[in-house]
Formats: sequence, C-alpha cells, structure tokens
Amino acid sequence: MTHIGDAYASSPSSGEELPTAGRELAERYRLERHVGDDNAGREVWRGVDIILQRPVAIVMRRPGGLNAEEMLRAAVTASQVTHSNLVGVYDAIDEGDLAFVVREWIDGAALREAIFADGPFDAERATYVLHAVSEAVAALHTVGTTHGNIHPGTVLIGDDGRVVLTDARFDTANSLEADMRAVGAIGYFMLTGQWPGSRLGLPEGRRTATGALIAPSKVRAGVPSYLDDMVMDLLNAELTPPPAPVLAAELSRLDTGDQLLFGGAGTLRFADEAPEPTRSPTKLVAGGGIAVALIIVGMVLGIKALNANAENGRNGNGGNTAQSSAGPSPSQVNPQPVKLSANQVRIVDPKGDRTELKNAGATVDGDANTGWKTDGYKNRADFGGSKPGMGILVKLDKPMHVTSVRVQLSAPGATAEIRSGAADQADSSDGDKAIYDTYKIVGSPLVDHPGTVMVFPSDLDTQYLLIWITELPYDKSTDRYRVGIQEITVEAQ
Repeated sequence: MTHIGDAYASSPSSGEELPTAGRELAERYRLERHVGDDNAGREVWRGVDIILQRPVAIVMRRPGGLNAEEMLRAAVTASQVTHSNLVGVYDAIDEGDLAFVVREWIDGAALREAIFADGPFDAERATYVLHAVSEAVAALHTVGTTHGNIHPGTVLIGDDGRVVLTDARFDTANSLEADMRAVGAIGYFMLTGQWPGSRLGLPEGRRTATGALIAPSKVRAGVPSYLDDMVMDLLNAELTPPPAPVLAAELSRLDTGDQLLFGGAGTLRFADEAPEPTRSPTKLVAGGGIAVALIIVGMVLGIKALNANAENGRNGNGGNTAQSSAGPSPSQVNPQPVKLSANQVRIVDPKGDRTELKNAGATVDGDANTGWKTDGYKNRADFGGSKPGMGILVKLDKPMHVTSVRVQLSAPGATAEIRSGAADQADSSDGDKAIYDTYKIVGSPLVDHPGTVMVFPSDLDTQYLLIWITELPYDKSTDRYRVGIQEITVEAQ
C-alpha cells in the first residue's frame, strides 16, 4: 500500500546515510519508516507524535538553515489555512543540520498511483476528486494565496475516500490562473490517464497534427460532455478560467458526494459496481462547455460563452474552442465585487434577544481574520428549532444584477441560504421579523457545508440580500454550536 510520501516518492537518496528508524526529533516525533524522497529531494518518513499518539508524515531537508527556508516558510503559510481538503500541517522545526515539517499522515495513495493501478476514473469519481481539489484551491485563493504545485502527485486519496491537496509552493510567482489551469489538467489526467504537458514523467496527452490537445472524449469512450467541456475549457488559454470558489460551487452540484466511490478497507481499490449516487449529477446541456454550463445555472464567469454549435466546431479542431458571436457581451461575463461598507450590513435576529448584533461591519472590511460570530448554543436544536436562524442583511447602494455571493466562515459544517426582499425594515425585533417573513429563498441552501467558503450562484436583480444561517457547526474548543462569518463578497454586473 502507498502512503502520503508515495505521492512523490522515487528511490531513496544515495551517497548519504538516512536517519534511522526509532530516532526521535525534537523529543516528540519518532521516525518509523522511510517511504521515499519527494521531487524536491526531501526525505519523507512515516512517524509518530509520541505525545498525542498519532501517526504523522515527516518531511526532512538536510542541512537546515537557508537550504530549508522555502520549505519552512511554506509550512507556516499552509498551517494558517485549515480546510478538510488540505493536508494539515502540525509543526515546522529547523535544527541547523536538519529541518523538518510535520504533517498529517494520510493512509491511501496519490492520484498518480491510483490511476496507474486502476486506469482512468469514471465520471462520478473524476467529479468527486475535482470537487475536492477545487474546494481546497478555493480555500487558498480566498485568503489571498496560491498553491503553485498541483499535479497528480500532490492530490492524495485516502482509504476512507477523503481527497486532500498537499505540498503547496507558496511562491509569489504563482498565479490564480495557473492553479485553475492545473485543476483542469488534473481532470484531464483522471479521464484519460495522460497529462496535458511534458513534465512529471507521466504519459503525455495526445495531440493533433497541428499540436492541439485531443479532448478526453476522443481519447476514451464514455466521457460525458459536461466533464469533457469543463476540462478542455479550463485548459484553453484563450478562455479566462472561473474563480476557484465559483468552480467549486458548480462541481458541488455535480458531485454525488458519496465517498463510497472510493472504497475498501486498507487499500485503495474500487468496487466492481459503484453504488447508486445519492443524487444524480446535474446534466449540463448545450455544447458550449464550462462557460455555457455555468451561465445556465446562473454563474456568470470570465469564460466567454460559446453558442450551441460549439460542440460541432470543437469536434473538428481537436479541442480548441472559439468565441461565438452570439455569446454574451463583456459586461455580462465580467461581474465585479461590490464595495461594501460597515453601514451596509447588520444582523437580523427575528426570534432572539438581539444580544448578537456586534461586529457586523467586520464581515466586509476586507480582512478574513476579523468577523462576526454567533453566541454559543449548547444544543444544535436550540438554533434552527425554537430559533429558526439568524443572519446578516446586506443593503446595496442601488438595485444591481447580483451574480454570486461568497461567504467565508470560521468553520465548516454550517447550513445557510441566501434570501432576498424588496425593502429594508427597521433595525428592531419587529423589523427583523418582517424581513424573516417576507424575504424569499434564492436558489438552494448549502447543507452541512464541508468547507469554510460558501459560494451562492445568483441571477438576481435586487438591492437587499440576507445571508441566513439555519444550522451551526460544533465548536470543540467551547463545547458549543457556533460559527463566525469572516468575510462577505457580493459580485454584480
């Protein structure tokens, strides 16, 4: 069985004696097994945190000091972004002759090894992994950083079905766009077993005589058009990729959400027959690829829409797409964030005691480290039962065509929805009740959302939006149910 180190493992280093199993680092981490060296020449070990009695991955560079500066700096940055689809970073230590980073240990395999062992994924598995990767990328992009190292060796699939992204290279030269292109490349690799480039020692994607990349559906039968188009549009340099949170939201609609797609106790092997999905993936009609698909569901992106004949056009050019003269104008495909001030947001608490009204303005101050937080509730039923919820009213300067609302939370596991109404009401218990009674739900709620970034697609002309929370996640540190809203971003045309 392969493990976290095998995400990059080659053969052990030669010419230099490896640290021995049983050695303790920082009087806390005991080395158990050397699993290989990564593509940056660092030794990767399975170890044990002898204080917390849990397995860990230990990544070592020798010597430390300046030689390990980039690794340690990246570890510090990674430790500040917590998400279920990002590998956890626990510690980073420089001892001079040796520097090491302690990370979460994942029992499972790198995506690369999974594809090599079992062949390309079907649509459900590919969508599941793409969704997880895009959620991880969205978490990084939302706090203003990039990953810069997304490839089949840094996507890990746990034996329990969890998918995590690891080994970020937090370099200022990285770009948001490059990360999104890499997400498309991950999709191409899962669907074909080929990498749409020449790096990493992977089988290279097939190309036409003119050098155009051949679409997955032309490499392998059975690839549905919605994945075929999505992957090829993400790889198309002529189309601007969507923001990661928007792509993650759309993939959430398509994802069956069933971790049993990756099953088997102790090994990463797929069942002969996949279980029936809990909900069918949304069928994205029209031949326009990801641009048209996302616009259909109300997400207006920077990808130019293609007309209904684009499928026929792409079949003849090996996957290159062309802009349709019938597509939307630039103003329709380039929504912009709306600048919000503290006096444009307030807390709505229709059945509460109105003691949770402070710091609403911190949700629009541009700083994800500040925000507003609910009180702690002893029972989850106390919030969402006798108290049906509470939220933040956003009052735009004027009626606008809202294309998306992004909400960054302090913890995963909340349930929330977007509502809209025709007018503001008094900042009072009666006014809050009027808002609750008259504002209508827009789109679908996000239930027990697994990430800390919620993206609500919208195709709505309004001036008043209500971010309404109906269920809270459990906070272990306080033994209460609570959540904070750290930042709200409204995009409109």
